[in-house]
Formats: sequence, C-alpha cells, structure tokens
Amino acid sequence: MDVAVKEKHIPGEAGIWIFVLGDMFVFGLFFVTFAYYRSLDIALFQQSQVKLNLNWGALNTVLLLTSSWFVVVGMSAIRQGIRRMARVCLALAWLCGLGFGVVKFFEYGEKISHGITLTTNDFFMYYYILTGIHFLHLLIGMGVLSYMILRLGRNNTLAKDLPVLESGATYWHMVDLLWIILFSILYLIH
Repeated sequence: MDVAVKEKHIPGEAGIWIFVLGDMFVFGLFFVTFAYYRSLDIALFQQSQVKLNLNWGALNTVLLLTSSWFVVVGMSAIRQGIRRMARVCLALAWLCGLGFGVVKFFEYGEKISHGITLTTNDFFMYYYILTGIHFLHLLIGMGVLSYMILRLGRNNTLAKDLPVLESGATYWHMVDLLWIILFSILYLIH
C-alpha cells in the first residue's frame, strides 16, 4: 500500500509551519541577543566557553542528527506503507532523544558540581536558559514522536494520517536544527 504523494506539496499541515517559523523567529531573537552581549565582553564569553565539555555537546549533536535521520527513514517507510518499519524508526529517534536528555543531565550535573550555575556569569546564564528552552522543546518533541508511534499502531489509513505525521516530523527537525545552532554558538564559535 503505497501512500506516496504524487504531487509536490509542503509536508504537514499549514499550522505547523506557522508555529515553526514563529518559534525560529523567537530563537533568532535569542541568538541575536546572545551575540550582542557576547560582543560586549568577548573575553568573559571565551573564558566561560572553554569550561563547556565539547565531548558532551558533540555527542548530543550526533544523537540529534541520528534521530533526524531515523525520522526521515521512518517518514519514507510511511509513504511506502511500511508501518512496522516506520514505528521502529520513530522509536529509535525517540531513544536518541532520550539519550540527548541523559547526556544533558550529566552535562548540567558536571557544571553544577563545579559551582557553575545560572548566576555564575552572563555566558552561563545564556547557556542554561538557551539549552533549557531547547530541552523543553526536546521533551515536547519526544511526546510528539510518542504520539506518532501510537498513531501508527492504529489501523488508520496512512494517507489520511500523513499530514499529521509530517507535522510531527517537521517539529522534530526544528528541534534538531535549533540544537545545531546552539551547539555552534555555545561550544564552537570562539
């Protein structure tokens, strides 16, 4: 049962794109604010940045990129009518999201055990706020992936469910994209 869409279309429902663009705009404002305050005290931001564990950040990047790949493969399986494979791929994406959360838990714990908190300095205030807001998005995304997995367990017509499933996949890719930007500005740009 192939549910591939024959004509080109924007994936998902229109509402998800309004949400994603609005959310990306708000994060864009956060990024501009971060860049502005970084420009006021580059030395402090660079000194603080070296206290981040690049390995934790890189591992989380790999986990989210892998999860997005699983979502892409899962959506391809949905379009081909391979429900079981789609559920497995989305479950693997969910597990990658869980892995991200576990790594972030250890990373936060490492910082806190060294006395680095939200009030340490401006860099760490932004670090905790930006990664915390992203973490909230990740948790919501894991809920979305769970819903998608459950929805695929029903005997609904996949063609009917496609816009909802594409919307969920779009949200998850936004979470991934936001992390790539956060990883770059917090861990990499000196």
